[in-house]
Amino acid sequence: MPNSELWAATLSLLLIHEETGCRHSALNAARLLDHLCDLEIDDETRRLCERASQRLGNQESRHACAA
Repeated sequence: MPNSELWAATLSLLLIHEETGCRHSALNAARLLDHLCDLEIDDETRRLCERASQRLGNQESRHACAA
């Protein structure tokens, strides 16, 4: 099971993306979600991480971001 710091980092990036629209945060969150999928997690959580990663990777920018 991934450590809590990895989950916290992923959720933090998701929140930053949601609050600011920062594309950089979305891409980094997608990368971490992909990494989580490679670790020992249950199938349902893996599917959720995969769906979230795909959605973040395919989003159009909604807001301007300096990052």
